Amino acid sequence: MLTELVKSGKLPPIEQRIPDEPMVIKPLREVGKYGGTWRRGFTGPADFENFNRVMATDKPLFVDYTANTIVPSLLKGWELLDGGKTVRLALRKGLRWSDGQPFSADDVMFWYDDLYSNKEIIPTGTAEMSINGKPGQIVKVDDLTVEARFPEPYPMFVDVLAAFTTVGAGHALGSTGQGFLTGFYAPAHYLKQFHPKYTSKEDVERKAREAGVDNWVTHLKNKNNYALNPDVPVMTPWRTVTPINTPLWSLERNPFFWQVDTEGNQLPYIDKVQLTLGENLEVINLRAIAGEYDEQGRHLDVAKLPIFVENQQKGNYTVRLDPSSDSAVTALHVNQTYDGDPEIAKWLQNKEFRRALSMGIDRDQLNEAFYLGMGTPSSLASEDGSPENPGPEWRTKWSTLDVAQANGLLDKIGLTQKDSEGYRQRTDGKGRLRIEITTVAAAFQPWAQQMEMVAQHWKRIGIQADVKDTERSLAQKKSQTNEHQLYVWGGGNADIFLWPRHDLPVEPNEPFSGTHHATWFASNGASGKKPEDPDLLKALELLRSGAGVATDERAKIGQEIKKLIIDNQWIIGTVGFTPTLRIVSNKMGNVPERIAWRARNRTPGSTQPSTYYFKS
Repeated sequence: MLTELVKSGKLPPIEQRIPDEPMVIKPLREVGKYGGTWRRGFTGPADFENFNRVMATDKPLFVDYTANTIVPSLLKGWELLDGGKTVRLALRKGLRWSDGQPFSADDVMFWYDDLYSNKEIIPTGTAEMSINGKPGQIVKVDDLTVEARFPEPYPMFVDVLAAFTTVGAGHALGSTGQGFLTGFYAPAHYLKQFHPKYTSKEDVERKAREAGVDNWVTHLKNKNNYALNPDVPVMTPWRTVTPINTPLWSLERNPFFWQVDTEGNQLPYIDKVQLTLGENLEVINLRAIAGEYDEQGRHLDVAKLPIFVENQQKGNYTVRLDPSSDSAVTALHVNQTYDGDPEIAKWLQNKEFRRALSMGIDRDQLNEAFYLGMGTPSSLASEDGSPENPGPEWRTKWSTLDVAQANGLLDKIGLTQKDSEGYRQRTDGKGRLRIEITTVAAAFQPWAQQMEMVAQHWKRIGIQADVKDTERSLAQKKSQTNEHQLYVWGGGNADIFLWPRHDLPVEPNEPFSGTHHATWFASNGASGKKPEDPDLLKALELLRSGAGVATDERAKIGQEIKKLIIDNQWIIGTVGFTPTLRIVSNKMGNVPERIAWRARNRTPGSTQPSTYYFKS
């Protein structure tokens, strides 16, 4: 694909594009062939994670396909110094951005000094950059070395850089879904023209106005967004050519990508990627069944498994079922800082009320209807083999259908008055008690339909539930401004210290179970609202404490956190450990037969999709 560009002098020869210290990848089965276009489906401008997960190798460190072993990535290595207070990080020599410009420690320092530390850009930092509430700093040692220095030992920071976190996101994820300017490094040579430290404030504001946006910060974020801006340099295998806010999000190979196979061939093998807009999940599933995608695991409905299997030969694909480690593929996050209606807020913050809601759900029916009975009805207890699992009894605690007990709890807390239809009345005399559930439209699960079923379950305990299916970016904004009551998302990840945001309110970008609490936690108490619930405060304090201790002790702390989460039902789990449906074209090679789906290994990124190829 690049031969003519090299011949015409528009691109340097291959030996000048590969770094002195490339990352060498052994393909799963064989050395592949160059060429081809990988076809996938996506749901619109908010579906950036669709391909972020594929290109996640631009992270500082990574975890391999087992989701357990930390391996080098952009960083060639790391070293703990000063008893774990300092983490020294070594970059690969000769790295280049997709536009050919050198990548160095200055790109890390630009991110830390000029993006992350600028309160106009990122008002509230992340708890990941602190140990026990005490912030650390990033310091340049030389062009290929930086150090993360902390006031106390922080050995878990290595795990943070390798996990699905704000700091360890990498540029692709950090430019889209994780706050838009996070991810440990950024293309300094490109972004400086949009930053008032390097260009006058008047000039950057003028550029923002000309682009039709409100201010220079928004303009900077848009310019850094690899999915929206084809001009921004990247470190990923492919780079955007046609942006995500069009019906065809297309990407082409990065000519300066820094991985090679075991025979020295520059990766990726596949030339192009095309993601075609699907108006809804049904359209995407029908196209997948018809064989219009080459590899897709996102947005496929496992309830349609028999239809997928039936059409394998006709569509020239093979069906894969991959194990999942999330204890709740569908969870109801109860907003503990909601204040839009004092009556509703009072009940959302009532432990017995939340327990009653949980026991009012028929998880077996959800499992049969939406997962063909292949999931596990569950609280947020980790998978059985996880070191953080608190014990078998916690799988069902407050998480099994018991209409009589649920009604008894609601009566006990004072919700005794009912209308003619059997629904419980507000205690302020303003009519029926109505709880609003926000679901994300065209997401990963048929959440709106699932919640309509839950609403039917709750009729038996006298609770009216109104389901509001909302476009993803609008739903997320609603949660960030504390407007939601219950928010439906996944939960119960196996790595609570590395990915706690779907178990506890810790991340302002996804503060589903408590907007103001998440801001308080992330800012180390500088803003937001400190929890008044002693159990929630204890859980957050335990979460902080785990970062500075050994792995075995951290696991025990994780068990205690899980117990608090389940006992209090801040997040109500429904069905978990469901298999993930994936289809793979029979024309593609080096695609694994099974993948471990966990947040920390950015599935399918951990399988090195840069080595996928078309056999013919």
